[in-house]
Amino acid sequence: MPNATTGAVIYRKNNNTLEILLTKRNIPPFKNYWCLPGGHIEEYEPAVEAIMREVKEETNLDFIPRFLCYLDEIFTDIDLHNVVLMFYGNATGTFKADPVEVQDIRWFRLEDGLQMKLAFEHEKALKVFSERIQDSPGK
Repeated sequence: MPNATTGAVIYRKNNNTLEILLTKRNIPPFKNYWCLPGGHIEEYEPAVEAIMREVKEETNLDFIPRFLCYLDEIFTDIDLHNVVLMFYGNATGTFKADPVEVQDIRWFRLEDGLQMKLAFEHEKALKVFSERIQDSPGK
């Protein structure tokens, strides 16, 4: 049975450079990999509320989500199947890593993030985000 999960592409402009926020996982699966913030949707929890909660728990940021896409994450070798609702948007506040789940939090240039081997299928989410941003007037 697949897990229902969420992910967030949190972005900002820094001197005309588009940056994305990544967290370094402190727990399996994909421990020590960089990834997008996110996590499981709890029973009877709306997905939008789940991503806002997960971002707050992992990063201490207040996230304003807009729907981006859905992804299937199927890893038979580790018996993992997630159906992920991906959101994107800006966040406010000062980030602070959850010491249990997150080793580190950093801003990366989008171009750099697109070249990284991220946890789960998060490279695909960044690719969709990149295409969406390129098509947006005023970026």
